[in-house]
Amino acid sequence: MGKRKVTLSLDEDLYKKFQEFCEENDVMLSKRIDRLITKHLEEQGVKK
Repeated sequence: MGKRKVTLSLDEDLYKKFQEFCEENDVMLSKRIDRLITKHLEEQGVKK
């Protein structure tokens, strides 16, 4: 599976808090977003 670069518009404060969370927990922001999307899709019954 390949990777795709995307551009998102997010609430600035929310993004900063999430970025800080990822840095504090030694997690790559893009990998965490990928996992969150995967989990959401699975919860909705959509296969990745």
